[in-house]
Amino acid sequence: MTSMTLDPPLTNPLPPGSELVAGVDTHKNTHHVAILDLVGRPVADREFRADGRGYAQIVAFLHAHGDVVRIGVEGTGSYGAGLARALTTAGLTVIEVARQDRQARRRRGKSDPLDAHQAAVAVLAGTDTAIPKSGDGAVESMRILLAERRSAAKARAQVMNQIHALLITAPELVRQAFRALSGQRLVNTLAKTRPGTITSPDPAVVARQTLRRFAVRHLTMQAEIDLIEQQLEMLVRQVNPTLLSLSGVGPVTAATLLVAAGDNPERLGTRASFAALAGVAPIPASSGQRTRHRLSRGGNRHANAALHRIVLLRMRHREPRTMAYFERRRSEQLTDRDIMRCLKRHVANEIYAALLNPATDNPVGRELRARRQAKGIPISVLAATLGVPYQRLRRLEIGTRADPELEASLRPSGSPTPTRSPGQPSPRETGPDTSHTAPMHVPAAPESSSLDLRPLLAGPR
Repeated sequence: MTSMTLDPPLTNPLPPGSELVAGVDTHKNTHHVAILDLVGRPVADREFRADGRGYAQIVAFLHAHGDVVRIGVEGTGSYGAGLARALTTAGLTVIEVARQDRQARRRRGKSDPLDAHQAAVAVLAGTDTAIPKSGDGAVESMRILLAERRSAAKARAQVMNQIHALLITAPELVRQAFRALSGQRLVNTLAKTRPGTITSPDPAVVARQTLRRFAVRHLTMQAEIDLIEQQLEMLVRQVNPTLLSLSGVGPVTAATLLVAAGDNPERLGTRASFAALAGVAPIPASSGQRTRHRLSRGGNRHANAALHRIVLLRMRHREPRTMAYFERRRSEQLTDRDIMRCLKRHVANEIYAALLNPATDNPVGRELRARRQAKGIPISVLAATLGVPYQRLRRLEIGTRADPELEASLRPSGSPTPTRSPGQPSPRETGPDTSHTAPMHVPAAPESSSLDLRPLLAGPR
């Protein structure tokens, strides 16, 4: 039986100036590099250690064999992350290569040299390749914080489940003492209890001691989550405060979407690419005369969940655009589940526009605040005159939330429609087709708000 090995390296030297490609099979401790010419013939391959010294040797190895124009690296988000950063710093073009499927591995065999060779072939063919995340900015810090937050949230939920389970089986005196409490009140009460000495063999005392330790652990996890969310909000405001101005988007949701796109969101060439990344792009499943699409189960599921939360929040707060869209699509006999899937695709288009245009300016709120202060009108009086909550008006002034409805009430009748910045879609185009491919556009922040405070001065001064 012949062994499955690569062809021997070329014996004839390549002509000067020949362009090459390379592929890297990454592992925890070693990386295997294979170099091919543009015809697909093997030039050289070698194994290196997966550390800083090994990365420098890989760069020298690539330069020693000629002009390597593209390098395909497997697992740029895991074992290949450090190598991808080192190659990018060295000025080399890195391409993320998907791992072979099981069928290809069974047919061709599997080894480190074979996998590295196949990665280089994928770069040549342009199949299953993508631009990797740079992983060198504030978004990478968000990814680390989100991973920590998910761990803390899971531990917090587990502790709460253990508290409820113990209260079910605890002695009756213990159960009776805490029967009327639930949620955070239960945790706070348990944390303040004094269950007695640890030497007592009484099950009631031991149960109280355990419940108190569970409650302290829950509060610790909650404090960690609060601290993480503060850091996330600070980073999001530095990177892309525009996301926080969108309805239904909070710091955790914004950070999740930023992490999905990476420090270099421009790598996603179209909004369809971002939709596919977030798992909201339908997959064609047509056959013959039947045309249909099926739901995508792939993509970044954290980003998909973030889009789902945005839609749920907009429905809960009855955002006018969302509710109008629901009514229109219901009249077309679509189910609520299908409508939510369409809305998720619309929100993905909205998020994609914000990712590529992280504007920090808030002309509407800034002009409102300046003219209000010039007239000497307290914000609480202005809010009462408009009949809106104080917090809602304040969010508009400081730019943490967009509020088209409130902006429209402050704009005099007959004033021109606010202009849109280049690349921003029209807010009236909100009707998607059944395949979820049509965009849902949102009103952009106007360059000139044309605010008129004269109708507001009739209230108390």
